[in-house]
Amino acid sequence: MKVEFPKPFKEKYERLLGEEYKKLEACLFIKPKKAIRVNTIKISRNKLLKKLKERGIKLKQIPWYKDGFFVESERGIAKTLEYFLGYYYIQEASSMIPPLILDPKEGEKVLDLCAAPGSKTTQIAMLMKNSGLIVANDDNLERIKALRINLQKMGVKNCIVTYEKGENFWKHEIKFDKILVDAPCSGSGKIISSFSSINLWSQVNVKKLSILQKKLIFSASKCLKENGILVYSTCSMDPEENEEVIDFCVKNLGLSVEKIGMKKLNYHEGILEWNGKKFDESVRNAMRIFPFDNFTEGFFICKLRK
Repeated sequence: MKVEFPKPFKEKYERLLGEEYKKLEACLFIKPKKAIRVNTIKISRNKLLKKLKERGIKLKQIPWYKDGFFVESERGIAKTLEYFLGYYYIQEASSMIPPLILDPKEGEKVLDLCAAPGSKTTQIAMLMKNSGLIVANDDNLERIKALRINLQKMGVKNCIVTYEKGENFWKHEIKFDKILVDAPCSGSGKIISSFSSINLWSQVNVKKLSILQKKLIFSASKCLKENGILVYSTCSMDPEENEEVIDFCVKNLGLSVEKIGMKKLNYHEGILEWNGKKFDESVRNAMRIFPFDNFTEGFFICKLRK
């Protein structure tokens, strides 16, 4: 059985990537390694590494994050006592990047607008050393159940869970130092992990999600204190869900894009034009990660300041 991208997807990404498109196609035959994140709320990095080594689990540090590790021998990684005790979290490697860019500090007030199931929320709590306040919001009750379980399992104590449509959250008139908007998206960056995700992709869906994402980031901008930081991220590679949303922010919401980067992480700059739309020059400061850059899921991350 021949494995290939659907024609509309292929045509779009051939235009977007040019000569690099072949690298994306090659990802159909590469399965990325699982990754874990040490939960330093409960255990030190060195203690966990020692325990997992004794279990015969081989790890390799993720180049851009000291508390993240690729699992070289995946057998049993979700069945250890340490996993059930919340000593580590199984998390896709590129998913760990947005909280690092947000860089939450101890004592700050942080909003995770689309939080469930809590991968990034628990990482934010860890970075804040379980201090300050996190409001973890979602509009899906089933996913909120998973969020609450993960918060409890990971020992998070500085978090309040709320149930509200993200686009309406601004109406509560609460202000935050930092906000993460890890927006619902088409998931086109997940193709390296699960080719079946391509079945959920369509250009119609991408356009619908782009509208929702703009509503979410509008809501988040209303909740942000002056000089506050907002990090927008998706696991999509589609410009309509990424650069177009950031361009909307810059031109309509008074947010400015800040340059970001991480040592030992391969990534592309944000693009400045798509389908005849020209984006603000500052959009190039966003971080666009394709699956072939680091053999992880694709991601888009942008840091904005109010």
